[in-house]
Amino acid sequence: MRVIIGMDPHKRSATIEVIDRQAGVLAKGTYGIDNNGYAQMLRAGRAFPERVWAIEGCNGIGKHLAHRLVHDGETVVDVPAKLSAPVRVFAVGNGRKTDPVDAHSVALVALAHIQPGDRHGRC
Repeated sequence: MRVIIGMDPHKRSATIEVIDRQAGVLAKGTYGIDNNGYAQMLRAGRAFPERVWAIEGCNGIGKHLAHRLVHDGETVVDVPAKLSAPVRVFAVGNGRKTDPVDAHSVALVALAHIQPGDRHGRC
């Protein structure tokens, strides 16, 4: 089963949410971005054989994590904040900005823009 792993990255942590093709939440978590936290996050993502990592801000705050994931053979797509912000408002009904809500919004945007069988670009 293909999954999308939405990520809201920060300087010291990253929050992820794994969703399936029907936007059902399969897993979520917050990890440090040090070597240990990154390894735990990567292991959590690799529990799903067919996956795409969707990161908000691959050219900004998420650049470091995006490059690490690509280096480790992962498929990564960029989700611009301007696309995930409106989704956040409709997804939770109040537009409140939290890391889990942002990760969910990023995953939903990627789900809407990635078609099954597509070859994905990398950050």
